Amino acid sequence: MLGISKLYLDNVESSDELRYGLTRRPASVRRPIVVWNCTQFCNLECAHCYARSDATTCADELTTAQAKKMIDEIASFGCPVLLFSGGEPLVRKDVPELAEYARAKGLRTVISTNGTLIDRQFAGRLQKIGLSYVGISIDGTETTHDLFRCKKGAFQAALRGIRNCRDAGLKVGLRFTLVKDNIADIPAVFDLMEAENIPRICFYHLVNTGRGEDLNNDDGMPSHEATRAALELIIKRTAELHAKGKKVEVLTVDNHSDGPWLLRKMRAENHPDAAHVYDLLKLNGGAASGSGVGISCISWNGDVYPDQFWRSKKLGNVLKTPFGEIWTDPENEFLQKLKKKAAHVTGRCADCQYLELCGGNFRARAEASTGDLWAPDPACYLTDEEIHGA
Repeated sequence: MLGISKLYLDNVESSDELRYGLTRRPASVRRPIVVWNCTQFCNLECAHCYARSDATTCADELTTAQAKKMIDEIASFGCPVLLFSGGEPLVRKDVPELAEYARAKGLRTVISTNGTLIDRQFAGRLQKIGLSYVGISIDGTETTHDLFRCKKGAFQAALRGIRNCRDAGLKVGLRFTLVKDNIADIPAVFDLMEAENIPRICFYHLVNTGRGEDLNNDDGMPSHEATRAALELIIKRTAELHAKGKKVEVLTVDNHSDGPWLLRKMRAENHPDAAHVYDLLKLNGGAASGSGVGISCISWNGDVYPDQFWRSKKLGNVLKTPFGEIWTDPENEFLQKLKKKAAHVTGRCADCQYLELCGGNFRARAEASTGDLWAPDPACYLTDEEIHGA
């Protein structure tokens, strides 16, 4: 994650320790955030879903008892965060019980949801558990959102969920996946944040895995020029909100090119914090926080992956082997290479002056796009002149 509001506007944020404190540890001993796809079932069928979730019954989910054992393992291993995802996590009736259990074990607990199932009573229940955060997906305006979610009324249901969380005293924010057809909706989403007093938003770059494979370069992936323009707009709107005293937290996710791009922008503007931002980017670079190091994924059946998008790269299963043993397996050559991925990337990535800041960008997207997991990520929008020192 790249903190636009933190780096460009020097906003102090609650997750600073996760991004700039824990990353001081070497990759060999750093403990990952765990994304648990606790179910494949979903009440929506979104166009960009990496898990290909739908309303199909999932027969091999971990039981409540098995899930608690998994939580015990990741807590004892020292993982800082457990993020409940799906499918739609809130279709699992035991998620509040499991979230409360995770909190009792000392894990920072987060839920990523489409928001449609959060009524006032349920929001109150989540607040009593002590959740750190609820992230609710919004894809743009009502028309855009309902189209992406393949269900009319999905936007209004998500908005009710956002309001119910906010009114219950839960920290709630937005999750927005950047694709070609919704970049024009960025201003409307910032307007929504301001109108609804929403304190946080994460802009996710599309990863073309799962159903995202169907969103090819013509249908889904924005052009490099469109991506740059989107980031300029995100910074502009963030700064405008800060100028009004609304210090929202704004982040971009899943494209490590954003760090060097922001640094170049700040240097060109003679931004007073540019040197400090360079140091922070080195701490939170792709090599320190990426797949197989700072992020991990456990599936509904206990399979472990290096991140939530890379479901072709199974590392083990928590029903057979404790999570910590899977994550530190010295015999897993693939996993060990991920922990030092900057040494293995090829092409323009290997020659890039910003390699220590991004670590070689997003390997799952590189493999999905080219068939070679060490090839350059085609979503990198830096020009050859920029990566070679211009």
